[in-house]
Amino acid sequence: MPSTLSVQDLDVFIEGQGPTVVMLHGWPDSPALWDETVAALSDGYRCVRFALPGFDLARPPRPVSVDQMCELVGAVVDAVSPDEPVTLLLHDWGCFFGYEYAARHSPRVSRVVGVDIGDTNSGAYLKGLSGKEKLLIAGYQVWLAAAWKLGSILPGLADRMTRFMARKIGCRTAPERIGWQMNYPYAMQWLGSFGGLRGVARVDNVFGPRIPTLFTFGKRKPFMFHSSRWLAQLANTPGSAAQGFEAGHWLMRQKPAEFTTVVRSWLDQSRTNERASRAEAVA
Repeated sequence: MPSTLSVQDLDVFIEGQGPTVVMLHGWPDSPALWDETVAALSDGYRCVRFALPGFDLARPPRPVSVDQMCELVGAVVDAVSPDEPVTLLLHDWGCFFGYEYAARHSPRVSRVVGVDIGDTNSGAYLKGLSGKEKLLIAGYQVWLAAAWKLGSILPGLADRMTRFMARKIGCRTAPERIGWQMNYPYAMQWLGSFGGLRGVARVDNVFGPRIPTLFTFGKRKPFMFHSSRWLAQLANTPGSAAQGFEAGHWLMRQKPAEFTTVVRSWLDQSRTNERASRAEAVA
């Protein structure tokens, strides 16, 4: 039966039985992003999800720093799986924060599934972007950072700005579930708010080399959030993989059956590989 925990004023929803999978959504979403994924995994996995701080519009704004976010994720992981490492299933800003938590606390994470956000802090990624792509990325992100700054003064305008951009980039979340309070990660990135984003771990140095990783991404976008070099690295790393889909940024909603099939197959195989490794070590 589904259950709910309260962890540091976050409502944590738990469904299913089996190894624990902690799911982090991104902008401008909620735990509902994972509805189809949970339905497909919960017969073999214990699915855990919660709203990122500040993303539950029924509560006051709650911007947090990278350190605070990692602390919150860690508190959830420790509450739901105190004795065993977990799998992280991550999307968008959930990738950024989940990657950083895993890099800092790798013994608590057995494997990672990243969705559509990859090695964006690598030199290979930055060098691979064209001038037009850089302008497109900066354009929507600075817009959302500006909406965050306006939120405390002109919340109605800030909400309209945020919802406009969500429609513009193809987000399927209902407008009434989108608000300026969700934009603080962009203020962190572009304005240095709440400690900024400096000093985080290089994704390509951790995911694949140190932690088994499945990276899934949409091919139908005006720009990518990963480098071709990282895709090749994952493809050539035993236990890791990369898979593209004929979809946009929200794979789990645009191609739910294909997405969950790939994720479930990789999780099952990863567990089989892990058990075989343990058996060899004992022998």
